[in-house]
Amino acid sequence: MAAPSRMSCPTQEEEEIPGSCTGPKGVINDWRKFKLDTADQSVPESKKELLRQMSIPREDDKERLTRMMSIQEYEMIQEDQNEHCLKRYRKQCMQDMHERLSFGPTFDMVHELESGEAFLEVIEKEHRLTLVVVHVYENGVKGCEELNSCLDCLAAEYDSVKFCRINAAATGAAERFASDVLPALLVYKAGELLGNFLSVTQHLSDDFFATDVEAFLNEYGLLPEKDFTACGDEDEDGGEVVEVE
Repeated sequence: MAAPSRMSCPTQEEEEIPGSCTGPKGVINDWRKFKLDTADQSVPESKKELLRQMSIPREDDKERLTRMMSIQEYEMIQEDQNEHCLKRYRKQCMQDMHERLSFGPTFDMVHELESGEAFLEVIEKEHRLTLVVVHVYENGVKGCEELNSCLDCLAAEYDSVKFCRINAAATGAAERFASDVLPALLVYKAGELLGNFLSVTQHLSDDFFATDVEAFLNEYGLLPEKDFTACGDEDEDGGEVVEVE
């Protein structure tokens, strides 16, 4: 009867040496371990220790890979955030440019001024880029009612212009606006008087319309273009006052 074979127990040195690995790194590690095992006794201990460390797979490889992936993910997140910030920056630039080119508030109707204080306020406190056209009228005076109707039409077409009207008696200076100089049109911008047109209907036909009033104001360059409003830096000094009597 054959004697039972003895199973050899692994020595302490064998237990300490990790098993071989597969793949390119495993082959390199096995080669380093082989060099360590067959190294001549004359090899310095420092070199042996270096070979031993190089032959053992590094435990932090997975951690390094994870950390590398985290950095890549961080860079991707940063790239997304940068793109989002760029979009917000572009949007803010567009808003700033719109505000710089804007002619301020818009209007779509003729405003009735009830007193001289309201008259002064609309002249002095309106936006510096807003053109203000004031019709001084008196009930019963020829042409005043027709001019009011024309300004109603123009107010709907020129929403950047503030059209106003005030009864001559409410201005506090009725002596300056007698019936024979009405209807009168006064044009202001940034508190400066640009146009002073007394008895304006004398410059229009007997049956005038909004287009006639529009053409008259455009003749003196007092109305902005309908589809485009120029930058407010031009003619901010007000230029010369146009007076027509």
